[in-house]
Amino acid sequence: QVQLVESGGGLVQPGGSLRLSCAASGSILNFPVRGWYRQAPGKQRELVATIVSGGITNYADSVKGRFTISRDNVKNTAYLQMNNLNPDDTAVYYCQARGYGMDYWGKGTLVTVSS
Repeated sequence: QVQLVESGGGLVQPGGSLRLSCAASGSILNFPVRGWYRQAPGKQRELVATIVSGGITNYADSVKGRFTISRDNVKNTAYLQMNNLNPDDTAVYYCQARGYGMDYWGKGTLVTVSS
């Protein structure tokens, strides 16, 4: 069993930054794909960014140029650096680890962008 635990969420003013972390523990595998998704109130969960083992990244258009996903395969941790945040980024952010026919999710961390 694998557990994913997100951290780093909180309240930030528009234009501010936050860095989310997602630590994997348990029967740890170096999952080929690590991702971040988010779900705003009243909306469906949406992709934010993904990164594969080789480092290739993919971003939602709404966060390109502002967010950066990265991973540390030694620490089994994925990160999401979020800059120039705006109120539309307010959501619960979930991390995902996927591969080898398995798909794991964290419980989420709340990011609120408000003045």
